[in-house]
Amino acid sequence: FPHLEEHIAQKKAIFERYREAFRDLPVTMNSFDAENSVPNYWLSCLLIDRDAMCVQKRGALEASYIKEPGKTCPTEILEALTAINAEGRPIWKPMHLQPIYRSSAFVSLGEDVGTDIFARGVCLPSDNKMTPEQQHRVIEAVRKCFE
Repeated sequence: FPHLEEHIAQKKAIFERYREAFRDLPVTMNSFDAENSVPNYWLSCLLIDRDAMCVQKRGALEASYIKEPGKTCPTEILEALTAINAEGRPIWKPMHLQPIYRSSAFVSLGEDVGTDIFARGVCLPSDNKMTPEQQHRVIEAVRKCFE
């Protein structure tokens, strides 16, 4: 992997710019156990705080939301990114919500964490060739969603 360390450094810089830019917003960026793990920063993911979520509904083919001042949801953020020709994605849909497994049994020991993260999370653009200027446009688009 001749460029692996260089790519990880680039991805980390992108993550750090997002984290700093969103420090005052009700979000969490890629939480990880810093004492026991070393992230590769492959994705920069944002998780909206529960009390900052507007109402959203997501179906298999469509999604909608109700805009509220100071609140947002992944659907609104993804629409804002699309409007500036940037690609964001929902955080991966848990297997038990995938159409092929929808009728299968699902066992949980409490809160369904995967579904919660899918409902509140967004993967932000984080290509290692992304410029700081391009990232600034993404940051501004996300910040406007919280207005």
